[in-house]
Amino acid sequence: MTSSDELRELRVAVRSFLEAHPGTADQTVWRRFAGELGVAGMAVPEEYGGAGCGLAEAAVVCEEIGRALSPLPYLATAVLAVSAITESGDEDAKERLLPGIADGTVTATVIFPDEAELTFEGGLLNGVAPYALDGEVVLAYVGDALVEAIPSARRPHVTMDQTRPLAELTFDGVQARRIGDAGARDRVRDLGVAALAAEQVGGASRSLEAAVEYAKQRHQFGRPIGSFQAVKHKLADVLLLVESARSAAYQACAAPADELAVYAAIAGSYCTEAYLAAAGESIQVHGGIGVTWEHEAHRYFKRATSDSQLFGPPQAHRARLAHSVL
Repeated sequence: MTSSDELRELRVAVRSFLEAHPGTADQTVWRRFAGELGVAGMAVPEEYGGAGCGLAEAAVVCEEIGRALSPLPYLATAVLAVSAITESGDEDAKERLLPGIADGTVTATVIFPDEAELTFEGGLLNGVAPYALDGEVVLAYVGDALVEAIPSARRPHVTMDQTRPLAELTFDGVQARRIGDAGARDRVRDLGVAALAAEQVGGASRSLEAAVEYAKQRHQFGRPIGSFQAVKHKLADVLLLVESARSAAYQACAAPADELAVYAAIAGSYCTEAYLAAAGESIQVHGGIGVTWEHEAHRYFKRATSDSQLFGPPQAHRARLAHSVL
């Protein structure tokens, strides 16, 4: 288990790096981020060049990425792909892919069945994933198999949320390698939901922080607007949402395997709505400047909105939770 002091040092290092490289997903920056800081290999077993930690440690990185609105492919590569490869049981795939992910020379992504219409027959993969997190290597759950392939075409999308790159990935009879079955598919997805929840906490926390800063600086009727009771109550409500979301996210990231589905559903539902509320209220506190292109507030609201659809909306998580509990 990583100590609290080590997690604090990790947070400081990641935040400093992201502040020095804002808003870029450049391959060179990713390699430095992954390799020099060692964060891409946090969940990679030590025998494959990683740190042998778990999602609880990676959640710190996720939170800082969400806070900075970084477009770096950490969620797709270091969480989803690493989990899928590790759970596959294919030693060859682990030896080929995990060291490259750990040192930042390989990016990867995972496609789930509801995200694409794919077929895998005779070693060939066909179909299209219309909106996918991109990566050099694609791991797709198709039927009862987990297959590894390189898309025959990639078409980046121009999206409302420019901080979360999405692409259309086409597989036109490409050679694909089966590296496992689909038995761990739901667990991999739940790990992604939990990691995304940590990202959402980072974004919500920054939205609150910006709103508080502005409420102290903006004067109306000769007083800071933060001294008005209505603004105080609004910010206090957001603080409660953010701290509750943080508890839900980190509980999900540290949950044992047999409880992951329940805690991931809780975090997916609560953190999504908390982020939407925090980003929205931040715009309200900022007033007119909050909806200008130059201000950061609208970017957090857009990220919150796109995050709310990434692994399904809050209602879907609650339905899944009800099914698990009842």
